[in-house]
Order: sequence, then C-alpha cells, then structure tokens
Amino acid sequence: MTGAGSGIGRSAAAALASVGFAVALIGRRAEPLLETQEAIATGGGKAHVVQADVADAASVEHAFSQIAKTFGRLDVLFNNAGRNAGAVPLEDYEVNFWNDVVATNLTGVYLCAQAAYRLMKAQSPQGGRIINNGSISAHSPRPHTVAYSATKHAVTGITKSIALDGRAFNIACSQIDIGNAATSLTERMNSGVMQANGSMAPEARMDVTHVANAVVHMACLPLDVNILNMTIMATTMPFVGRG
Repeated sequence: MTGAGSGIGRSAAAALASVGFAVALIGRRAEPLLETQEAIATGGGKAHVVQADVADAASVEHAFSQIAKTFGRLDVLFNNAGRNAGAVPLEDYEVNFWNDVVATNLTGVYLCAQAAYRLMKAQSPQGGRIINNGSISAHSPRPHTVAYSATKHAVTGITKSIALDGRAFNIACSQIDIGNAATSLTERMNSGVMQANGSMAPEARMDVTHVANAVVHMACLPLDVNILNMTIMATTMPFVGRG
C-alpha cells in the first residue's frame, strides 16, 4: 500500500487490515505511517511500516525487498501514492513542476508496479493483484491541470499493459478512478473549485470509507476475476457531462 499515511491510503489500509490482510504501509514520511499503523493495531489488524520514496528506483527496490523478507509474499498492491498539482495555466507551467508531478504520479506508479510484478511472478503460488489509483481525470480533465491529467491518462495505459502482460503469470491488474473523496485534499471543494466554463462552484464529496470498501472488494476477488476499471464518485459531482 503506497501513500498509506493519510486520506484514501490510510482508510484503505485500515479496511484491508480489517478483513485479514497484513498490510505494508509505504510512504516518504515515517510519522503519518506510524499513525496509520497504530490505528490498524487498535482495531486488531497487522501492519508494517516501510519508509520509501516511490519516485526513487533504489528506494522502491529496497522497500519491496523488505516486504518480501517480512511477509514472504505479496498478494495485493494498492498503488495509491500521488500528488495534486493545483490549477496552473499551460503557458505558466515550469518544466521542474511538470517533472515533479510526473515523477510521483507516473514514474512512482510504474516503479511500484514493476517491483510488485517481479515479486508476484517469482513467488509460489505465482500471481497477485495490482490496483492502480487513477482518477476521474484519467477520463476528463479539470481546467489548467495538464500535468496531473497527463499522468492519470498514462496510468490507464500502465494498468492495461500489466493486465495484458500479467495473464501468463496469474497477475491481475485493476484501476480505481476516484472522484471527490472527502479527505483533507478535497476540503477546498466545499467553498468552490474552478469549473470547465471558468466559474467557481462547490462540489459534492463522498465519505472516503466507500472508496476503501471498493478497494477491499477488488482486492478480495479471486485472480481469475478482474475489475479492469472502476469509477467511484460522489453522485452529483460534475463529472458526467463535464465541460
């Protein structure tokens, strides 16, 4: 579980632990991961903190070697780590800003998926499931979000490629596209965010628990069944028909 220190990651980690998964909590900062671990332990679950930067290849390799050593195998990866990029007009984008977004939202997803794929291919019994956190921006962008939207569209390509290549090794790959989960990152939506026509308007949000439950459902499927893509969203948010 990457990005396990807060928000969707913390909620999904707790939900997976509650149904019996032993969860590896991956993230850059130890303190929030330890808070997630404590919350899981309080509920009777098992979790292990693995500090890592998903955008750094050596850090990811080390993290997944720790996972193999600690747990013996890897059955599910929720490839959740990502960063928001804010609204920046295309003409004002700086290349360093672009590279930072790509490093976390795309390269990080690739590196973790690759490391998980290698473990799942080598272990016995062979196989496992990779669940990539996409976004509804993988289908329809918000205004002034070229880097974020580009990376989320690219995650869909990663998901489909792994779903194809993993068939021979009993590795399933899924994507969950999440719209307006109620976390600290989306609090600004209560007061208003930019719409496709340039206006500002508040948007509906959903309890993050529903997202966590959806991840558990995907994770618990037998490997001969796959939800290739799931969209879960606040019913009245402006996604269908956006623009």
